[in-house]
Amino acid sequence: MKAYITMLGRSTWAMINAYYAVVMEKKYKPNEIYIFLEDIYQDKIPVAVEALKIISAAFGFSPKVEVITIEEANFKEARRKVESLLRKLKDKGFEIAIDITSGRKALVAGALVHGVPLKVDHVFYLALAEKDLQFANRPYMMIPIHSQKLEDFMEG
Repeated sequence: MKAYITMLGRSTWAMINAYYAVVMEKKYKPNEIYIFLEDIYQDKIPVAVEALKIISAAFGFSPKVEVITIEEANFKEARRKVESLLRKLKDKGFEIAIDITSGRKALVAGALVHGVPLKVDHVFYLALAEKDLQFANRPYMMIPIHSQKLEDFMEG
C-alpha cells in the first residue's frame, strides 16, 4: 500500500504538476492521497481533488482522496495533524511519499519535522527554473521538460 501526502498552498498548479511528475516519472501510484491545506485555501479544494482524480485515472488507478485542513500558519496544529497521519500510515505498513512543492511553511515544517525521523520513503519537490517562472501556471506537459526537475530528497 502506498500513501501520497501533498500540500495545497498558493498555487494549485504546483500541487497538480508535482503529482503528475511523481506518477509519470517515478511510477508512484498511491492507494491513498492526503491533501493538507490551510483554511484560507479551502476554495481550491474541488479543483485540486478533481485534478488528482483525473491524473490518476489517466494512469489506470483510482486512489482514495482525503482533505485535511489546518488554521492558517498554525505550526502546532500542522505538526500534530501531520504526525498523527504519518504514524497511522507507518503503523499500517504504508510506503509514504510527501510532496512539499506547493506547501506553505507551517505544513512543510510539520511534515519534515516528523517525516524524516519516521523515515518516510520519499520527499518530493518539483523545481521550476527561475528563468521559466512564466510557465508556472500551466499544466505539467505544457512546461518545457528541461525547466522542471523532480527531486526526491530521500534518495541517496
